Formats: sequence, structure tokens, C-alpha cells
Amino acid sequence: MTHSLALVTMAFLIASTAHSQEATSVMEDRIEIPSDQLFQNGEDASLSDFHWVKRPLVIFADSDRDPRFTRQIDLLNALPEELRERDVVVLTDSNPAAASSLRTKLRPRGFMLVLIGKDGNPYLRKPFPWDVRAISASIDKMPLRQQEIRDGHTR
Repeated sequence: MTHSLALVTMAFLIASTAHSQEATSVMEDRIEIPSDQLFQNGEDASLSDFHWVKRPLVIFADSDRDPRFTRQIDLLNALPEELRERDVVVLTDSNPAAASSLRTKLRPRGFMLVLIGKDGNPYLRKPFPWDVRAISASIDKMPLRQQEIRDGHTR
């Protein structure tokens, strides 16, 4: 009886895994963004994946050892909930050799921070690190964010 139960359990697990792999392959053309995943690798990202869903904050550097890059990441990690509340996703790209689509579109030189609105337009470019409060204040001035606040869509 124990042997039969083990076989049934294994068969169920195999079937579940096959089903989830099939569901994943169907969704390959769309990026799934977990709500708790604030930081993502920007080398493989496309801004169109976030259109009307998130506000990408793109952080570029020529190396992940750039002191401005590490300072920016530290500043963002200090108040992550303020960024999540404003539907921000942080895309990092510290590899200029990869020639990512973000680099092609935004053309950074060294360190650069770019805030993109949900509409896909760049709203802010800075050649130095900015703290979360300043970034949040810039977002809160955007017309769509003001509409979200009026409509009670704050998280």
C-alpha cells in the first residue's frame, strides 16, 4: 500500500511539473513581473515589457564596481517600499559590452540613472546617484501618478 501511494504521488508530481513547464512555454512572449521583485537585470529587459504596468528606473554603469553604481543601489535599498508603492522596477545594467536594448535606446555614458514613466517616456536623467525621496518626489509630480493618487491606487 505504501509503495502504491509513493507511485501515485510521484506520478502526480511528474504531471504537475510537465503542466507547469507547458504553461511557462505558452507565456514566453510576456514577462511575468512578481510584485516583490524590485531589482531586475536590465541587460535582457525591454521597456515595452513594462508599458503601463511599471515605472522602470534604469541604472547604468560601466562596471558594477563603479562607486556611483554601488552608492545608487545602497540608496534604493534604503527605502524599497516607497519605490514599490509607486510601481517602480529597478533595471540595472553595468555591462556596456553586452550592448543591451536599454543601452541602445537610452545611450548612457558611464553612470546614468533614467526614470521611465508607465507611458514609456523618459522623465528624468541624472549622471549621479539620487536618493529615494527625490526619485519619489519626481514620480509624484507625473500626471499619471497624480491620477493614481486621486483614484486611490496607492499600494
